[in-house]
Amino acid sequence: MIGRTLIIFLVCCLSITIFSFVKNSPPVEKKQKVIRTIIVDAGHGIMANGGHNGAKGAYSYEDDICLAISKEFVKNLQKEMPEIKIVETRPSEKITSLSRRADIANENNGDLFFCIHVNAAVPIKRRTLTGYKTVTYYTGKGSKRKKKTKNEPQYKTVTLDNPAKGTETYIWGAHKSEEKELAIRENAPMLQEPDFKKSYGNIDPNSPEFIALSLLKTKQYFKRSATLAGFVQDEFAKVGRVDRDVKQRGVGIWVLQATAMPSILVETGYITNRAEEDYLNSKSGQKELADCMIRAVKTYIAWLEKQQVDIDKENKKSDKNKPKDVSAFLKMIEEKEKAVTR
Repeated sequence: MIGRTLIIFLVCCLSITIFSFVKNSPPVEKKQKVIRTIIVDAGHGIMANGGHNGAKGAYSYEDDICLAISKEFVKNLQKEMPEIKIVETRPSEKITSLSRRADIANENNGDLFFCIHVNAAVPIKRRTLTGYKTVTYYTGKGSKRKKKTKNEPQYKTVTLDNPAKGTETYIWGAHKSEEKELAIRENAPMLQEPDFKKSYGNIDPNSPEFIALSLLKTKQYFKRSATLAGFVQDEFAKVGRVDRDVKQRGVGIWVLQATAMPSILVETGYITNRAEEDYLNSKSGQKELADCMIRAVKTYIAWLEKQQVDIDKENKKSDKNKPKDVSAFLKMIEEKEKAVTR
């Protein structure tokens, strides 16, 4: 009897302990599912002949800075969000062709495309007065010819560093409808997803149907690209960077027009401004820029998840208000009426 009582007591204690542990255990963190793959594109790169491809500062090159910031971004992003697959289009100092960068992004079904660049501004040229020079000249002809002198101002052209600084983020300009339609036709193979035919059927890339479908996709990407770019600029502004705003480009940025996903190009700073160049080359500056972009990604994910929740709510609401199919019920009533009249 005592043994049975002891066993019951032990079972009760064990049950209470397990229940207490489950109750007090921290909730399992919900992992986001809206972003699976991020493409990171380090701008420019060393060419086959060993030459640099990007802008040059007083002592550094854009190619090297882009790679350093991209590596910092990738390293910290992997640490904070290990569930996200990260693909680098230029993992080494060597250059990758623009078409190959877009191919890599599309082949890996990227959900976001980050292109990292460094800005440059044209030097300012100013003319300064250095003095006057006496110049001899003549007027008249023959016996009326007279010798005269005058003082002409002398100038020297001075080249000064451009003081431009700060960050700006570019997206593809969706308002450039004609240019975008042309780009869509040219980039049609890049825009085709692995299950494109299964989802949309055999569509001619030059057909009005394909262009309309692609433009619809472009508008979707445009909204998401603009939203992400805005979050990136907000984060830069928070740490004291000069905010040069989000800008649109209709031509000239191939990786933005050829990637079938929300895509942004971040101009992280001006290599032609000595203070900016020092910042861009510093470990602290590179980490700050990378961390700003990571925080922007997190904000973007939260925004995207909210969009999904709102869409799900709207779909449930529309399903609720959708007229019920009463055809089967009416058919049953008709059959009963026929049976009665027979």
